[in-house]
Amino acid sequence: MAGLAGLIAWTMVARHYGMDGSYAALVNVAACALPMIAWSVFVDKVHRNPSTGIDWASPKPLKDTLDISLTKLAGLWATWAGITLIYATGRFYWGGNFLFAMELFQTLAPALFVLSIPYVLWLDRYLIEPKDGAWSLGAWLMGTGEPDKEAIFNHLRSWGVKAFFLAFMVAIVPPGFGDFVRTPSFGLLADPVRLAQWLITFMFVIDVAFATVGYLLTMRPLDSHIRTANPYAAAWMAALMCYPPFILMEDGGPLDYHPGTAEWTYWLQGHPVALAVMGAVLVALTAIYAWATVAFGMRFSNLTHRGILTHGPYAWSRHPAYLSKNLFWWLSTIPLLTTGSMVDAARATLILGAVSGIYYWRARTEERHLGADPAYQDYSAWMARNGPVPRFFAWVMGRKAS
Repeated sequence: MAGLAGLIAWTMVARHYGMDGSYAALVNVAACALPMIAWSVFVDKVHRNPSTGIDWASPKPLKDTLDISLTKLAGLWATWAGITLIYATGRFYWGGNFLFAMELFQTLAPALFVLSIPYVLWLDRYLIEPKDGAWSLGAWLMGTGEPDKEAIFNHLRSWGVKAFFLAFMVAIVPPGFGDFVRTPSFGLLADPVRLAQWLITFMFVIDVAFATVGYLLTMRPLDSHIRTANPYAAAWMAALMCYPPFILMEDGGPLDYHPGTAEWTYWLQGHPVALAVMGAVLVALTAIYAWATVAFGMRFSNLTHRGILTHGPYAWSRHPAYLSKNLFWWLSTIPLLTTGSMVDAARATLILGAVSGIYYWRARTEERHLGADPAYQDYSAWMARNGPVPRFFAWVMGRKAS
């Protein structure tokens, strides 16, 4: 909640002074991140969790870990060089909203390079097992030591996730924040449609800020490091087709269900009570979606295992974000209604059904990955017996909750 308080405080300041630019949006991310870091370290003391792999009480002499650290830095810098090459080569990254992300990364890269040296030298003295995937990659590149190939693959997958999704998150942070800050609040309470749309925008501001923090703070001292990145090709395929440049649901894409449809405000116009009720439902669904991201705190990211969540909306459903997002799309679009022909309605319904199917596929591939952890097996079994959403679907299907 500390991060949410910081975010709300900054958005209030930004709205008051009309600060709606890209860097004001980044300050919003910082206002979210810094209180979370402070709370995690000074209150929750997450840096002392055994899962960090750190033993603060027994630092090793620098001379004992120096070779390991230098090898690790070689692997880390080689990884960053590969990411830089991909960014530089992909024309997609040098236009639209992504241009801001690339310019920001260019500015920060020298500082990140320099700071990585004292950070790795310092942390390796306290790590119980400092020879991680970055070390294995460095050892393989230099032909020294005995690198662990699986550790290398996990290291590259982890940085692949971070590079792909962090660029996307930084690209979408400014537009949503700017829209929320610029929207005048005068008369909002008298207009349920404007109020709902404004609140939905704010829910996405929260979601994007927390998600961006999650991709930024993959650090062992915060116990927010990536344990494993999803090793299954099906999981990557299901996830990537939901994000640019591979997205299939964009305007004109093969899974664009919007042609021949209209938004909920079109179908319910002239019915103020129905508009207010539908607006409230859509705000609630977006709030659940944002709540699911907030529940991760600093550990949010796609395609990774960074600890098992059992609180917040995850005490109700294994996949609250996917469920609420898809319900939002169905209710806000109502594909059975059409501005064209019945063929358009049938096509939109089938395509939106395919989109929901992709999210079901994503959920299943995530469960396959996390299912290797006994903690997730216990959580999944508990959820099947006690979770309100799984029990509801079991009742609808005529099955007994297992």
